[in-house]
Amino acid sequence: MAAAWLKDCSEGDLAVAEQLCIHYDHPIRIREIARALPVMPGYDRASLAIDFCGIPCENPFFLASSAVSTNYDMVARAFEAGWAGVFYKTICLQDINEVSPRFDAVKRPGGGFTGFRNMEQLSENPVEMDFDILHRLKVNYPTKVVVASIMGQTDEQWIELAKMAEGAGVDAIELNFSCPQMRLAGMGSDVGQNPEMVAFLTAYVKQSVKIPVIPKMTPNVASMTPVAMSAHLAGADGISAINTIKSVTMGGEVSGKKTISGYSGKAVKPIALRFILEMAANPVMKNVQLSGIGGIETWLDALEFIQLGCRNVQVCTAVMEYGYRIIDDLILGLQNYLSERGVSRLDAIVGEKIQDFVRPKDLDRETMVYPVIDREVCIGCGRCYTSCKDGGHQAIAFGEDRRPRILGQKCVGCHLCRLVCPTGAIGTAKRIQKK
Repeated sequence: MAAAWLKDCSEGDLAVAEQLCIHYDHPIRIREIARALPVMPGYDRASLAIDFCGIPCENPFFLASSAVSTNYDMVARAFEAGWAGVFYKTICLQDINEVSPRFDAVKRPGGGFTGFRNMEQLSENPVEMDFDILHRLKVNYPTKVVVASIMGQTDEQWIELAKMAEGAGVDAIELNFSCPQMRLAGMGSDVGQNPEMVAFLTAYVKQSVKIPVIPKMTPNVASMTPVAMSAHLAGADGISAINTIKSVTMGGEVSGKKTISGYSGKAVKPIALRFILEMAANPVMKNVQLSGIGGIETWLDALEFIQLGCRNVQVCTAVMEYGYRIIDDLILGLQNYLSERGVSRLDAIVGEKIQDFVRPKDLDRETMVYPVIDREVCIGCGRCYTSCKDGGHQAIAFGEDRRPRILGQKCVGCHLCRLVCPTGAIGTAKRIQKK
């Protein structure tokens, strides 16, 4: 994949990259590497074009309704960088007065966000200003997809905002039923946890406008199915999921006070995928158009959402950490993945992994797979022994020779040892019948 990217670059581009990529005190010889790479005959990047709710999208990558999409200049820069569209920051008729500071991060060793907590609510701009921004974005970038996210406190406010959005010329409307940190009752996730309210408001807005309507689901429920189905059956054209998860971190004080607010970032991706699968695997919702959100940093993250049924993905936290430039890696990585598989259309892989998932009762419980230790790779650190002894089934022997051995009569094939091994020395044997 790297070879293809380098071969596409001009000599000037490579020279600039060489000056920026300094290894200690000297530049990495990128031009020399590029010249040495083999030519890949017949290599052709796959198209990432895909439709969502009947709207043509040049690729599946959108800015999420959040701090990364709050004014004209920000969104315009993102469009110029290659993002296909935006779910603009949620517009409301209330006075939004934010706290300071309002962000906190749980960091992984060496830096970077594992999770990100925010207290930010909705757009602070005057309503007329936001809809003017959306209108100008659509006029100046007609091939980009502009979605207005709205939130009302009363039935009348939902309709008023929806009609203003349609009047501004946007492509679709997202109904924010999911923000977990609203200071006013009857807004955000207060609505999104109530199937009847979601159904009523979805149908009410659908009857008032002609453009697609996309409710945004809250993850702060035991099951998303009742709410998502109510939106789907009420006429929703698509569904966005998930918004942030209610959480507590011990940092992020405001004037010495702490509170519950939304959590996002890499840590929430498995939870987001669970809700996407729940909706996509529901036979009543098999044709629903899904927009996936939650912990997407890389093209591999995006691929997982697409393979579980999403036709686009929305990104927020990764942009806040790394900037709009991540779009280059998102696009190139996904294009190269499709090309290497020989897939010409992104549509072809939407939902392809849904069939791999079954209910716990349908899993094979009559066979097992033993772990196998590669002696050439094992460094004798003892991590596998300690974890198995204290958190597993005491199925690993570890003597003075520092050579772990699997005790077959005790091993149950849980593979905790393989997961904790720092060198990848533990693999898998063939699946066999349990004794």
